[in-house]
Amino acid sequence: MGARYSAPRGTQDILPDTSHLWQYVEARWRDLCHLYGYREIRTPIFEETELFTRSVGEATDIVSKEMYTFEDRGGRSLTLKPEGTAPVVRAYLEHSLHAQGGVQKLYYITPIFRYERPQKGRYRQAHQFGAEILGTAEPIADAELLSMILHFFSGLGIPLEKLELRLNTIGCSVCRPAYREAIRQFGLAHRDALCETCRARLETNPLRILDCKVPTCQAIMQNAPPIDPYLCEACRAHFERLQALLKALDVPYRRDVRLVRGLDYYTRTTFEVVAQGLGAQNALCGGGRYDGLVESCGGPPTPALGVGIGIERTLLVMQELGVPLPEPPRPLVYLVAMSDSARVPALLLAQQLRHAGIACDLDLEERSPKAQMKRADRAGARYALLLGEEELQQHTATLRDLNTHEQNTVPQTELVAWLQNRP
Repeated sequence: MGARYSAPRGTQDILPDTSHLWQYVEARWRDLCHLYGYREIRTPIFEETELFTRSVGEATDIVSKEMYTFEDRGGRSLTLKPEGTAPVVRAYLEHSLHAQGGVQKLYYITPIFRYERPQKGRYRQAHQFGAEILGTAEPIADAELLSMILHFFSGLGIPLEKLELRLNTIGCSVCRPAYREAIRQFGLAHRDALCETCRARLETNPLRILDCKVPTCQAIMQNAPPIDPYLCEACRAHFERLQALLKALDVPYRRDVRLVRGLDYYTRTTFEVVAQGLGAQNALCGGGRYDGLVESCGGPPTPALGVGIGIERTLLVMQELGVPLPEPPRPLVYLVAMSDSARVPALLLAQQLRHAGIACDLDLEERSPKAQMKRADRAGARYALLLGEEELQQHTATLRDLNTHEQNTVPQTELVAWLQNRP
């Protein structure tokens, strides 16, 4: 009989045969963030809708097309978070983290929700690693973050030659308006050849035309003016300093003068890391500076930057590149009760082993010894611990190595030490 219900379109169940891979990359992310001085923050999965319309931008695709928004019973408009930065900024202000002074370095692991067309590497509920640095405008922070991102991917075993860090600057509120108008004028000159979405963007968000995935629009925008002539002196100096720092850190990158991000809050530095072999959905992560976001949310002027890393895509590229992945956790010992009288002693012995930190499992269905041995094999246990009448009388246990079939009889009082010091 088939299942009556299935997971909603664009979502997935993370089952036991793959959940250990998620735990693995999550642990590596946490460990790396601690190495770099970050502290974890956890925010709700839904926020007031206005937080996203104000920060992300009403004209963006995320706000206009992709958000999961609902009204609660109190008449409040709430939205499942489509990205991780705005909630962190909200918490940063609400709990006065800015009043602590200095730079705040925060990281998180979160689901995000976007109503997009599901395809390989893209889900309506996806998951992200995120890192945010709040309280510094210096390009050394940008350089450290970019270096950390590549450190993370290389630490997972992804060869850096299979990745490309793409880098750009999109200026600031002083110099970007002139560039925005230049792109708009360029787009107007080619309006009839642009896709319908980009024709609308000419008036709402011209820079997003640079990010269009429609081939005809991409071909047109290859000849669009770059931002460099429009940069103010401060933005030019910031970007030059960042590039010098990346060179000093030996961080490889490629300048992409058409790289913009899909969120309105970005300023100056924008970047993404892309991988080979993922087709159109090849971006593993993206981020940049958002020097005006904290202030636009009601806080003091606070320069900041951050990154969001797609967990699903990270795992996908690891699998497609053949990166060695950990095996699922397996019990070291499977206890086999050879008689009915051995079932309770086996349960007590399992409790003793577990309290000593030894992973073990045992039969919970009171099956025959033969069936229990089959289950021990399927569970991937290294040892079957046989407990029968003779072992009960002599206070011993028989350990059978399921790889070599070698057997050892061990006093129960020495069992923990034997397993802890096994070859």
